[in-house]
Amino acid sequence: MSIRPPIAIGVGALLTAIIAIAGGSGDDELAAELAAKARLAITEVGGEGVTATFSSLNGWPSRHAVLSGAENMDDTKRTAIAQAVSHVPGVGGVFWADGTMIAERSERQVAPLHCQDDIEAILGSRTIRFEESSARMDPRSSELLNEVAQALRPCLGAIIAINGHTDSSGDEEANISLSGQRAQAVRRALIDMQLPAEGLRARGLGSSEPVEGLDTADPANRRIEFSVIAKVPLVPTPVDTPGAR
Repeated sequence: MSIRPPIAIGVGALLTAIIAIAGGSGDDELAAELAAKARLAITEVGGEGVTATFSSLNGWPSRHAVLSGAENMDDTKRTAIAQAVSHVPGVGGVFWADGTMIAERSERQVAPLHCQDDIEAILGSRTIRFEESSARMDPRSSELLNEVAQALRPCLGAIIAINGHTDSSGDEEANISLSGQRAQAVRRALIDMQLPAEGLRARGLGSSEPVEGLDTADPANRRIEFSVIAKVPLVPTPVDTPGAR
């Protein structure tokens, strides 16, 4: 089972409880603030009728914008609207509800480190979980993995390594196999979320890379980690190839 990275278990549990009790309102306020700024940005470029929603598929507040209401607009107008929203400070990825995704504005390239930081922040006090001794992902991790997918989208074009880790208990050959199967399960799930398969690399490392400062047998070494690595200098286009509308 994958456990949270190098953070004291008791402190992590306490932080999770605090976030569950008090953090939600702050997230709601951030999402509302981003939505208000996005409305102004859309109005300034003549995007009347277009709305920006800052929530995930399950209704949780998000800094990623989903735009709707431009079904009858041409691609030039859609591009201008989406780029205006992407310029709003604090906004992550920008997507159209019909499936079209815009890239970051061309004069502001997104370095892989940006996505790496976002992923580490998302997984700082939460973890992608699996059923005991299995590569079957716990259904409760689907929302967390969706957040990971959203954070990775701005860095499409980079290589995204998905690394499975275990503690040192049990047979190492079996540990390598299980960690690899879990990494592959995460890769398949991300592909199902429309991330390009060719940029995703999954591998199992077993117990060979324990969390710094932890005993190799500590269960906190059981985890999934992501490494975002540029394969070429990123030159984002204004809009990815439009999807069907």
